[in-house]
Amino acid sequence: MTVQTTEFLARPEGRIAYDVAGQGPCVILVPGMGDLRATYRFLAPALRDAGYRVAVTDLRGHGESDTTFSSYGDAETAADILALVEALGGPAVIVGNSMGAGAAAYAAAERPDLVSGLVLIGPFVRDTTSTMQRLLVRVAMARPWAGVVWKSYLPKLYAGQPAVDQDEYLDAVAASIRKPGHTAAFARLIAQLDHGVVEARLDAVRAPSLVVMGERDPDFPDPAAEAEWISGRIGAQVAMIPDAGHYPQSQRPDVVAPAVLGFLGQVTGA
Repeated sequence: MTVQTTEFLARPEGRIAYDVAGQGPCVILVPGMGDLRATYRFLAPALRDAGYRVAVTDLRGHGESDTTFSSYGDAETAADILALVEALGGPAVIVGNSMGAGAAAYAAAERPDLVSGLVLIGPFVRDTTSTMQRLLVRVAMARPWAGVVWKSYLPKLYAGQPAVDQDEYLDAVAASIRKPGHTAAFARLIAQLDHGVVEARLDAVRAPSLVVMGERDPDFPDPAAEAEWISGRIGAQVAMIPDAGHYPQSQRPDVVAPAVLGFLGQVTGA
């Protein structure tokens, strides 16, 4: 069994936690808002076993990353991703979920030389809610109750087949947000988040891309339509995952892993 040791990437204002293992073309896995890098606990081993060097990172203010940052959002996360690619001697294929997918697309637009491919899982690459809805979310997620609200809401995003260890994993996510400094960092992210910065850069994305979307993803009024819209903007392939919500990488790894590996084979020739 591969044992990962947490490493830290120094960034202005703090450190980003990640682990890396395996040999072969580099793949970086990025979680979404309010999540942990362990969201890839099923996908990462499959990629390593298939011959890839896999790095899995926590977002700033999440997991084992520092909570000392003053600025959060898609552009900031993209900058962290690109710094990690450079530290690992990229280029790399970036796999992102939710907000992490939007940040991955932004990174590809900013530095096409460092991003050889994109896998966008349940991607937020534009704001799909009204200004009033976003305001209500920011009020609901304001500190100090952000962690409590998030814990109660998170299970709804797992529409469809649950992860085999879902209750245990969601307890770990909730415990992480309750750690000193993490609730405040999460609330700052909610207040600052604007996916419009990603949409404005989509036309600059040239990397081969795969959109992976749960057929029951409750974050989108019509998940299939959102996947097709993204495909039309960046020329991405689309894989719709049956009986899965916003986290198909943990809900249906039996379907997601083969889809991602097939795409990686096309991109890297591995």
